[in-house]
Amino acid sequence: MRERRPVWRVVVAVLGLSGALVVAAGAPSGAAIAAGGTATDCCGGPASWATGNKAALGTSATTASTVWFTVANGITSEVFYPRADVANTQDMQFVVTDGSTFVDLERDATTHAVSMPDEKALEYTVTNTAKSGKYRITTSYVTDPNRATLLTSTRFQSLDGGAYRLHLLANPSMAGGGGNDNAWWDAGSGALMASGTENLFGASTTVTSALRVSSGFVAHDNGYSGAGSDCLTDLRADKVLTNQFDAVSGTGNVVQCGQIAVGADTTFTVALAYGGTAAAANSAAGASLSAGFPSVAGAYRTGWNGYLAGLKPAPVSVASDTQRRRAYYVAAMALHAAEDKTHPGASVAGLATPWGDFTNGDSLNDGYHRVWGRDLYQQATGLLAAGDSAQAKRMAQFLWNSQWIGSPTAGDGTTYPAGAFPRYSPVSGVAGANAQLLGCCEQLDQDADAILLAWQTGLTDAGTYAKVKLTANHIRAAGPDTTERWEEQYGKSPSSIAAEIAGLVAAGAIARANGDAASAATWESTADSWRASLTGWTVTTSGYWGGHQYYERLDKGTNPNDTAQICFDDGCYYERDVVDFGFLDLVRLGIRPAADATVAASIAPTAAAYDGNAPMQVTTPNGDVYFHRYVHDSYGESSANCGGWPANGSQRSGRLWPVLSGERGEYELANGRSAAVYLKSMADSANEGYFVPEQIWDRADLACFGLGRPTGSAAPLMWAEGQYLRLAQSIDAGQNLDTPSVVRTRYGT
Repeated sequence: MRERRPVWRVVVAVLGLSGALVVAAGAPSGAAIAAGGTATDCCGGPASWATGNKAALGTSATTASTVWFTVANGITSEVFYPRADVANTQDMQFVVTDGSTFVDLERDATTHAVSMPDEKALEYTVTNTAKSGKYRITTSYVTDPNRATLLTSTRFQSLDGGAYRLHLLANPSMAGGGGNDNAWWDAGSGALMASGTENLFGASTTVTSALRVSSGFVAHDNGYSGAGSDCLTDLRADKVLTNQFDAVSGTGNVVQCGQIAVGADTTFTVALAYGGTAAAANSAAGASLSAGFPSVAGAYRTGWNGYLAGLKPAPVSVASDTQRRRAYYVAAMALHAAEDKTHPGASVAGLATPWGDFTNGDSLNDGYHRVWGRDLYQQATGLLAAGDSAQAKRMAQFLWNSQWIGSPTAGDGTTYPAGAFPRYSPVSGVAGANAQLLGCCEQLDQDADAILLAWQTGLTDAGTYAKVKLTANHIRAAGPDTTERWEEQYGKSPSSIAAEIAGLVAAGAIARANGDAASAATWESTADSWRASLTGWTVTTSGYWGGHQYYERLDKGTNPNDTAQICFDDGCYYERDVVDFGFLDLVRLGIRPAADATVAASIAPTAAAYDGNAPMQVTTPNGDVYFHRYVHDSYGESSANCGGWPANGSQRSGRLWPVLSGERGEYELANGRSAAVYLKSMADSANEGYFVPEQIWDRADLACFGLGRPTGSAAPLMWAEGQYLRLAQSIDAGQNLDTPSVVRTRYGT
């Protein structure tokens, strides 16, 4: 799948020696053109998505513009419309040719540099310089605050005096997938049009796009990906665009391209607009072009500047350091951008499909662009720390009004009981979602997180409390065993139980606010009992690591010293020998005091645990400190061939998660020690767009990626962005801002 071409591609072709484009009958000079007509070599090869490591992303700070863009490997990748969970583009790029000796694909033939014109706006400029030294392509990205349009300004420069032709090559993946699309040319407006219809979220959904350029296309083509009608295939064959099809004969994986006149130094604007109809999309594209890039970009920038101005100032912990400060601003903006504009409070876990370049894209693949309750809680607490209490409250309201399950509901291979929350949902929530869209299986920490967020945002009205009561009773009856936070194992997990205890205590506070002292007492009693049982359930005294006494990752029974096993891709191991840092949540949530001896004694053996690739804790040469999730984690690239996790290759291994550096930082802060190195580590892990990724590379002896640099999983991970905001503000406050005071008070922590 790595060789599958992106949705958008731009091709540069050599012009006449004067540098001027010579056009005859709408065609480049010397080209053998099949003008008009229909491409009949249906239906194209399979589609894929782009890598999950997004170097840039953005959307307007307004709600009127329901389009989101992403950039990866120097080119446009997935573009979302009309919701944050529906991708309509695989990618976009330029292809450069001299018409006789070479054809360059922008993604592969250039080096990429990403910059921010304004660190307080999600506007990005990507400068791609040919490895050959022949040309440079500089593209700036914004969305129109008033329309569903991605607007880009591109400057093409010939660096060696050569003359080149340029084509914009687009590969639509409409309405969530690339396998069932149509494409055509609208001669009246000079637009490349595409559409697709899919059954999404319980309804038939049609999305149409219009692709236009300010200078007009001087030639165009519609075809099928990988077929003879594909303009990249055509260009590679003889270095000129021979085919110029107006339409395709049937739906499939379509590609489009339009030639743009360029000289030695040419700047133009491209509009990619969306709508429910061709007329709506084309109208939006035309209006955005008429407004002009400078005007649209100015309004876009003003919107983001205004959003940040409404938050707390950047804390001292980041303010004086460019890397840490920009990572902070970008984290806040990314979390705001992740919120859907039709369904307030529904913030996706990421605008990416992890290892999307290894994932089939013919139909909807939700990737991380769906809503997990746990991730939503982590994002919301970060926003609360940064000063956006309004969005945090919308998140709580989404959980209780759109994702909460009031009656038994089918999930993917499971049935969610009343009072539960699904593993995840579309941004529209449970309504209209089929079983697959709700996933499997229930995780009680997510149920508890929803209660905690309701309490933290003051969502304690009688209507919400009626739902909280059902959920708290469900946690009490079903817990403490649950599928834990890494969504792979079922049993007693310290991190899950910590959330359950905190959730029950918070439910008690909400109950008392609603005059229900009896329910409060019941839930608090259960919380106290589980807290008292934690050591006996999850602390082994006969483990393999260190001094043999520490918190396990999870226990499926009630005896952490028995020989029960837990199984992974690489085999089965004693539960007592499998560790992670989830026990730190016992301190963060106020269940155990910061100086708890068992927690402290668990740090060293867990950090030193080793699964054959690297220890749980890795310190890079510059002093940054990172952690793996747990021993025997396989959720990552193959060490054998660097292939992404979905490729199911051999020797797959989970890599370092920067979010865990933030969790360790909160533990150190709770103990009155400096957390600065952990904040720095999170900032240093960020990619060139200042986004904190899900995973970074963990080995210096295997160069799939640079040590400490993002892998192909997902960036940004919105959970990590929330953690970064929280830690930065907590360092300035001198205490962890997300520790629930009601829990701390009850347990004297």
